[in-house]
Amino acid sequence: MKVRIDYDLCMGDRNCNKLCPEVFEYDEDKLVSRVLVSVVPPHLEAKVRQAAEECAPGAIIIED
Repeated sequence: MKVRIDYDLCMGDRNCNKLCPEVFEYDEDKLVSRVLVSVVPPHLEAKVRQAAEECAPGAIIIED
């Protein structure tokens, strides 16, 4: 599973960072979250899916 962030939609509220810091990191310079991994480890897939579901603007895009 891969994940990316649509930076045009990201509001930088850091919810994904709090939910799954192993995959998401907040970029203080650009005020948006960014993805730290090229492929999501299987044991973190559920957290990443939850982050995508809870992302208010829908900025987290999962690519299976």
